[in-house]
Amino acid sequence: MTIRLLPETTVNRIAAGEVVERPASVAKELIENAIDSGAKKINVKFRTGGKLSLIVTDDGCGISAADLELAVERHATSKLDSDDLIKISTLGFRGEALPSIGSVSRMTIRSKIDVADSAWALKVEGGKKIGLRPDSLTKGTRVEVNDLFYATPARLKFLKTDRTESTHIIDTVKRLGMARPDICFSVSDERGVRLFLDIHKGKLSISLLKRLADVMQHDFAKNSVPIKAERGSLSLTGYAGLPTLHQSSTRSQFLFVNGRPVRDPVLSGGVRAAYTDFLFRGRHPLVALYLEILPHDLDVNVHPMKSEVRFRNARQVRGLIISALRHALTEAGHRASTTVAQQALGSLRSGKNSFGIPLQGHKTAFAPNHQSAPVHGFPSDLPETETPSAPPVDRLHDNSEYDEKFSENYPLGAARAQLHETYVIAQTSDGIVIVDQHAAHERLVYEKMKEAIANGGVTRQLLLLPEVVEMDETDCERLLYRKNQLNELGLTIEAFGVGALVVRETPAILGQIDLKRLLHDLSEELAEFGESLLLEDRLHQVCATLACHGSVRSGRRLSQTEMNALLRSMESTPASGQCNHGRPTYIELRLADIEKLFGRR
Repeated sequence: MTIRLLPETTVNRIAAGEVVERPASVAKELIENAIDSGAKKINVKFRTGGKLSLIVTDDGCGISAADLELAVERHATSKLDSDDLIKISTLGFRGEALPSIGSVSRMTIRSKIDVADSAWALKVEGGKKIGLRPDSLTKGTRVEVNDLFYATPARLKFLKTDRTESTHIIDTVKRLGMARPDICFSVSDERGVRLFLDIHKGKLSISLLKRLADVMQHDFAKNSVPIKAERGSLSLTGYAGLPTLHQSSTRSQFLFVNGRPVRDPVLSGGVRAAYTDFLFRGRHPLVALYLEILPHDLDVNVHPMKSEVRFRNARQVRGLIISALRHALTEAGHRASTTVAQQALGSLRSGKNSFGIPLQGHKTAFAPNHQSAPVHGFPSDLPETETPSAPPVDRLHDNSEYDEKFSENYPLGAARAQLHETYVIAQTSDGIVIVDQHAAHERLVYEKMKEAIANGGVTRQLLLLPEVVEMDETDCERLLYRKNQLNELGLTIEAFGVGALVVRETPAILGQIDLKRLLHDLSEELAEFGESLLLEDRLHQVCATLACHGSVRSGRRLSQTEMNALLRSMESTPASGQCNHGRPTYIELRLADIEKLFGRR
């Protein structure tokens, strides 16, 4: 078989396969062209998920009649002044979008520049130009794409339903809209307006947060912290959600580099590492981060879709993200997201139980061993421990001995009662706070252990009688392999024959603990992470497990002084709004919310 050159139309259709994957790809390329043209208003209209028709209109600088025919030729662009592909500052630069789209559809381009007397239009069908003619358009450019993939029917078969393709188009506009809060975007289809992103007045940081609230769930604006950090020539801004505002996927993680939406393992890995201390495995934070970097330190010419980038110094970028996020989350202190309280209120039924029966004279039995219910879908896996018996008392403690120094004006209020030996009830100046005593103390112990490690070592206690723990041989080997790291945390272990370990020292902060259960949990933790984490992150994971075993348990009765001490410690401890597993440590109910439950508002 002889080698031959492919026809130009076939070459364009092959190239289109890399650039035009679905209608959303068309929308992305055309919107990026509009942004590069200086547009302030961009309108997207489509039918049947963009398969039958997709129109993008902008008020940018437009294209002259002389350039219009050249614009649909491959690798013809006004965005590169030289052959330097390193210093790219525009979203587009390849000159492939219009010819690729025109080769697989029926495309019409109408455009007008300010100095021209009239607009001009050019049609392209299956890669063939059908003449240039005068047209009517007041300003900017309008690109109409009809019958997408009519020239390549095989590609058409792989498209999803109209609903799915519509969703992809809207998501694409959302991402580009988040990158440019100074541009107004609108999207509509057969059913009407599907998305409208207006320009919000005010400082850029305020208008950006409002734009993020328009795109992401509205709770994000109230439950996020600002990010602003610099390192050398790098600049990072944006907003990061509180750890208690999380999802089961990374769909709400939006990352931008020089105004370009990207999916990059360096950036996403930095986000994941920054939240390691705060979130349960399998849960993901909500973030919108904007990285500004010198063009020559970045390679955007990696993928035809321009959704991937390469950094000259990836370690520096990752380090900036981790340090900036951790600093912001630490500064947030004990804050927990308001969605926790909203979910709690939503699950309540005013005056009725789950069967709709009025709760008249209903009483709850005293249950000292009551276990806390799962929160956010996580099972309550906290082990029970035996506690000394105590004489029966009323479920609500008498407040006659309330210490006035614990004022309701504190952020977490003053302790009023303890319920089921599990929850501390505190009164604030405008509501109540319900604290999970185990989850809260677990976080406090964890932060103290991390601080001790940073300051040179954890204080340890020597066991008067070393304890021998029998375990599976594999578990023993796994723990012994990490014994130096465990020793840094105050846990000293040694081999004791086959299938057994002897524990000689434990972290003093943990007090008396179930060593067998602790070692078993540590082994499982190390088995899951293995070598996938950096040393510091592995130490923190082990710290989290140790803290869980050394915290105040459900079922332990606390004095009022102890409860108030717990509240004050939470207020002064970073990230105390959630435990080491990502569950909230407290729920705050405003007085107005409580009054609504009882029909007072």
